Amino acid sequence: MAPPAHSQRSSSPSQPSGKGEVADLKGQLRKLAGSRVAGIDDSKRELFKKVISYMTIGIDVSSLFSEMVMCSATSDIVLKKMCYLYVGNYAKHNPDLALLTINFLQRDCKDQDPMIRGLALRSLCSLRVANLVEYLVGPLASGLIDKNGYVRTVTTIGVLKLYHISAATCLDSDFPATLKHLMLTDSDPQVVANCLSSLQEIWGLEASKSEEASRELEALLSKPTIYYFLNRIREFSEWAQCFVLELVSKYVPSDSNEIFDIMNLLEDRLQHANGAVVLATVKLFLQLTLSMTDVHQQVYERIKAPLLTLVSSGSPEQSYAVMGHLHLLVMRAPMLFSSDYKHFYCQYVDPFYVKKLKLEMLTAVANESNTYEIVTELCEYVANVDIPIARESIRAVGKIALQQYDVNAIVDRLLQFLEMEKDYVTAETLVLVKDLLRKYPQWSNGCIAVVGNISSKSIQEPKAKAALVWILGEYAQEMQDAPYVLESLVDSWEEEHSAEVRLHLLTAVLKCFLVRPPETQKALGAALAAGLADFHQDVHDRALFYYRILKKDASLAERVVNPPKQAVSVFADTQSNEIKDRIFDEFNSLSVLYQKPSYVFMDKEQRGPSEFSEDLGNFSTESANSVVPAQIIVEANDNDLLLGVSEKEESGVPSSNGSAYSAPPLYNNSSYTNGQANFAINDLLDLGLTVVAPDPVPTMKLNPRPSLDPSTFQQKWRQLPLSVSQDGVISPQGAAALTKPEDLLRYMQGKSINCIASGGQAPNLKFFFFAQKAEERSSTFLVECIINSSTCKSQFKIKADDQTASHAFSNHFQSSLSEFGLH
Repeated sequence: MAPPAHSQRSSSPSQPSGKGEVADLKGQLRKLAGSRVAGIDDSKRELFKKVISYMTIGIDVSSLFSEMVMCSATSDIVLKKMCYLYVGNYAKHNPDLALLTINFLQRDCKDQDPMIRGLALRSLCSLRVANLVEYLVGPLASGLIDKNGYVRTVTTIGVLKLYHISAATCLDSDFPATLKHLMLTDSDPQVVANCLSSLQEIWGLEASKSEEASRELEALLSKPTIYYFLNRIREFSEWAQCFVLELVSKYVPSDSNEIFDIMNLLEDRLQHANGAVVLATVKLFLQLTLSMTDVHQQVYERIKAPLLTLVSSGSPEQSYAVMGHLHLLVMRAPMLFSSDYKHFYCQYVDPFYVKKLKLEMLTAVANESNTYEIVTELCEYVANVDIPIARESIRAVGKIALQQYDVNAIVDRLLQFLEMEKDYVTAETLVLVKDLLRKYPQWSNGCIAVVGNISSKSIQEPKAKAALVWILGEYAQEMQDAPYVLESLVDSWEEEHSAEVRLHLLTAVLKCFLVRPPETQKALGAALAAGLADFHQDVHDRALFYYRILKKDASLAERVVNPPKQAVSVFADTQSNEIKDRIFDEFNSLSVLYQKPSYVFMDKEQRGPSEFSEDLGNFSTESANSVVPAQIIVEANDNDLLLGVSEKEESGVPSSNGSAYSAPPLYNNSSYTNGQANFAINDLLDLGLTVVAPDPVPTMKLNPRPSLDPSTFQQKWRQLPLSVSQDGVISPQGAAALTKPEDLLRYMQGKSINCIASGGQAPNLKFFFFAQKAEERSSTFLVECIINSSTCKSQFKIKADDQTASHAFSNHFQSSLSEFGLH
């Protein structure tokens, strides 16, 4: 029989049922506070553990504050630590209670045990209560001259904490000068390192306020100070060594002899067991020799062995961090690492992220001498049970082929992949075959023979299907079944959700029509009709463009869509040289691991509207009060508004069969000649095409006074599918006018588009608009709009009750934005 719920609950001290346990603890602590019975510390420990346990799981035990302070009168360091932890947690939020701790903390700062003195001083400085600053000065002054190194170590950081609580108090007490003296004279290396850390931060923050602080900051980078730290670097902890090496990297040596002196002093740091010390030393060596080409190359040779040793030893996390930096060096000097490619072979026990980076390394170091061995190794990974690694291996093989290394053998390997009958292998290989055909057209015959045997129904991934469609259109003349395969894909247009595939399909069908018109005329008509009725803006526009250019001149369409093509010599790099150099300058930082410079994460303006779109922030409508009707104003604290905005909607919506357009003939008594046959085209109906041209988009008539409450807006936004998602622009005058966002809201209201919520900070602003049809109040359009005033660009998403009117409203909305500021 199960025990009653109450007994189960009370038997688990980590899961108290309510306030009863806290009250019980309060009584027990009060009994023990004044007791002097032998062994009482053991009982206190058990109670303190319960208090800390409750505090850790989020139970409010602040009511025990006075009892905990009374029980702190003990010489037991374990009890002291738990008491300080408790006090530090609740003092910040309860300044009045923090006053109760001052007496016993100050008393402990004078204790005979240096460990208790240090712990008390650290806790006293961690209270972070501005009203208690006056009580910190005395203990800190005493701590800086304490005979024990641990107390001085804690005090040097306590000075920095005091500066952040009250900078004026810290400076008036002349603590920075004392720290400087300790830094240059103290025998304890940890005290010296903490002094350096605190002074750098204090003077760095004060440098913009006073010239004296600027001079002191420059003095840290003087030759005597730098050499003082270099000569003592072996005494420091690993953390302190990294800190000193970072400081030295900012120093500018006077000549090459000084550079060699520094490098000779730090040569043995490359053999350090700690990866952080090695990377910091590598960064320093690389920076010092940037202007010395020959020496810089020697540095690469010198640092190669330590880095490879770190990669092969230690945890996977350390290996990944070191290999990320090694990858950056390989990209800058691949020839120096080409003979060490076997170090980058994947191990069975390697986690995915390490294997992926090793594949990138193998791709980077590949050259004429090692390509065969590397590709052979990569082909082994393709059969790996780890599907993501198999995909990455195929991509790596393709990248090596695009570098013109052993192309003949690699193409044969890729074609063998297509015969493996594994969906993911076939998909990745098709994408690479497309790129290889663009660069090596001479391999088309062999590739086409294999690709022609692949069933389009077996390809489900959008990129792979797009690649197959591209091949069918590009080589329609050579592939016998190309028109019929394309026709079957057009017939399943409604089932294709990828806009990329639909775009490629439009182009491929037109290319096929231009070389084999009799067999493709039906597929072309169906494709253009479906494209014109497609809700995705790009697909619709491309279909309309093809229709109009065919109507005007078929030979012109051939010159535009299917001109003679030259082989692609170089594929665009994803990163500019400027960004790569910026990442190299930030060596030994997270920028190397993310392969992005730090400003991408730190500078909000650089992130752009696409990054900002994930951050809803707190909406405010105060600026819109003058233009938004009172019944739709959103409260400033209504943070629940539009919580579904960040959902990842599909950018395209399947087209509707209900859309219809009236069309003039496609051709008027014109003829088109190709290499195979003459084909007379009289008009659209003779071809059996159902292509239709769109009517002019009617002017959108909106209700000048729409009404919608926030809860309805939120509900509709969550329920309605995405109709339109695209980029827009605003005029430079409009961007300048966005210093007052209410001007935009007033302007859009003049266009019968009202704002229901707004937020963000310049230059990234976010607005939510709504509008209603003039003849149908129930037909509502909802808009999420993100504007970057610095780039004059906008992104907006539209959801609507009436999907067929979405594009008309989108045109109206975008034209309103582009005109903003011109009237």
